[in-house]
Amino acid sequence: MSTGIILAYLGIALMIGLAGVGSAIGVSMGGNATVGALKKNDKAFGSYMLLSAMPGTQGLYGFAGFFLVNASGILTEDITMVQGMAILAAGIALGLVSLISAMRQGQICANGIASIGSGHDVFGKTLVLAVFPELYAIVAFAATFLINAGLQ
Repeated sequence: MSTGIILAYLGIALMIGLAGVGSAIGVSMGGNATVGALKKNDKAFGSYMLLSAMPGTQGLYGFAGFFLVNASGILTEDITMVQGMAILAAGIALGLVSLISAMRQGQICANGIASIGSGHDVFGKTLVLAVFPELYAIVAFAATFLINAGLQ
């Protein structure tokens, strides 16, 4: 087995694994806040659920990055060391950015959920603020797309 293919699959593992871990942590933060907020205001469950789910998108970016690389047909024994290193770099970048983005987004959403539970009307404002960490995961996904396109 060539070193290039090993590096590429390591990059893919990091891409999917780190993004998935970040999303799991982020949605758990929102879920924990929801359980506490339901004790005070159970009528806002729809808002809580939407905010809790937001950090789950970063895990999807990790999977979509894998799909891009896999669909390009580059993952063969003929992959070069440079191509493998490029996929590894994309995997590290997308994985780490998604990990941190999802965790920080989960914190924003959890605070918004707690505020809504306390009777404050901050759903829309929380959504706007929660988009900011997401943007960086989107940028990392776009970089993965461009790196992959450059390997063709």
